[in-house]
Amino acid sequence: MLGAAALTGTAALVLSACAGSIGGGSGGAGGGEGFEYGASQEEVDAVLEGLEPVTLTFQPGAASAESIMSPAATEIADRIEERSGGMITVDLVWGQAVAGYDTVQDALADGRLDLANTLPGYSPAEFAAFDDLSTTTAMLPSSPFAGEFIAYAVYSDLGWENQEILGSFDAAGLVPLTPFATTAGNYTTCREPLASAADWQGRQVRVGTTAQDTQVSGLGAVPVSMEYTEMFEALERGTVDCNVGPSPATAESGVLEVAPELGFTTTTSFPRTATTVMAGSRFEELPLAYQQIIFDSAGLGGGGFVQSYTDSAAELVRQSKEHGGEVRPLSEDTQSRLHTLSEELTAEAVSGGRLGEDFEERLAEGIESWTAKVEELGLADSGDMADFDEWYAEADYAEFARAVYESGAALEHRPGA
Repeated sequence: MLGAAALTGTAALVLSACAGSIGGGSGGAGGGEGFEYGASQEEVDAVLEGLEPVTLTFQPGAASAESIMSPAATEIADRIEERSGGMITVDLVWGQAVAGYDTVQDALADGRLDLANTLPGYSPAEFAAFDDLSTTTAMLPSSPFAGEFIAYAVYSDLGWENQEILGSFDAAGLVPLTPFATTAGNYTTCREPLASAADWQGRQVRVGTTAQDTQVSGLGAVPVSMEYTEMFEALERGTVDCNVGPSPATAESGVLEVAPELGFTTTTSFPRTATTVMAGSRFEELPLAYQQIIFDSAGLGGGGFVQSYTDSAAELVRQSKEHGGEVRPLSEDTQSRLHTLSEELTAEAVSGGRLGEDFEERLAEGIESWTAKVEELGLADSGDMADFDEWYAEADYAEFARAVYESGAALEHRPGA
C-alpha cells in the first residue's frame, strides 16, 4: 500500500499533467476509514482529518456554467466540496473541452478526466444492455413536469439493478456513480404544423437515436441523422422539416426561431437517450471516505438533471410562442401509431435477454410506484405542455433526489457497503 508521501507525489505529477486529476490521501489507495451514509458533518470531518486535499476534473454535458443544463453538474460539484469541507475541489470543464462524447470514456480510463457525463448509447455495440434499456423508455408516461421525475426515478433503479450494464462499465475501466440517468423528454419542432398522421408523410425529420429512426420511418417520414449543432441551419434552409429532440438541447439550439411549431406526446413517448455520471480509473485510489462523498453527492445531486429538464421544457413553450408558433399535442392517430411502434421496439429490446427476467412487469411496477411517490412529494402536473410556461414552478429537486437515492438500489453499491 502506498504511503501518504508517495501518494502526494503521485498526485503532484497527475495534477501537473492532467489539470487536476485524482491523487490520493494518507488513507492509501482506496483504504482508510469510511463513514455511514447519513453521518453527521462532525463525524465526516473527523474521518477526513489528516487526509491530503485533492482536485477532481469533472467534465459535464453542458456547454457552460450559464447553460440550462448546468444544474446537472453544479449540484453534484457543490455537494462534493461542501461534504468534504473543502478537502475535495471540483474543477468543472465545460463544453467537452477535454474529450468529446465519442472519446470521453477513454479520457476517464487514462486519467485525463476524473468525473464526466458520458453517453454510452453512442457505442451500442460496447454497451448493448444500456442501449436496450434506452429503447424501452418509449413506454414512459409523457408530461413536462411529473413525467420527468418519474422517468429519472424509475430508470435509476433499473440501471443499478442491471448487472450487464454495470459489467460493461467495469470492463471499460469506468466506475458508475449514476449508471443510467434518462435524458429529457423529446419534442417535435417543425417549420409547419404536424396536425395529423398524414402530415408526417415524406417529411424530412432529424432524429438522434436508432429507435427514433424506426419510429419516424414508421410514421411515413424520412429520418435524417445529424449533429444537433447543425439543426438550426438545416431547418432554416429547409434541408429538414422537423427535429425530434430533448428539451435542453432544443432550447439551447435556438431552432424554434426558424421552426416554431412545437409538438408533444401525451399517451406515449419517443425513446429517450440516457446519460451517466462516471468516475475514472483513479477513483479507487482515493481514500474510502472521499469515494463515499463523491458517490453520495452524485446520487443526492441527481435532482439537478430533472431541474434542467423541466426548466428547458418551460423555455421551449416560451420560445415557440415568442416566434409565432403553436404548442399542440401530436394527433391521436399519430400517437396511436407511435404507441404501437414503442411496444414493438420494447419487445425487441427485451428479447435480447440483456434486461433480465420479467422486465416489462418491473418497468410497469416502477412507473406505478413512482407515479404515486411523485404525487406524494407534491410534484404532480397542474396543466399540460401548451401552457407549461404559465403554471410551471420550481420544485424541491433536492428532496426528490434524496427520496430516489435512499429508497432505490444505489445504496447497495455505495463504496464500503
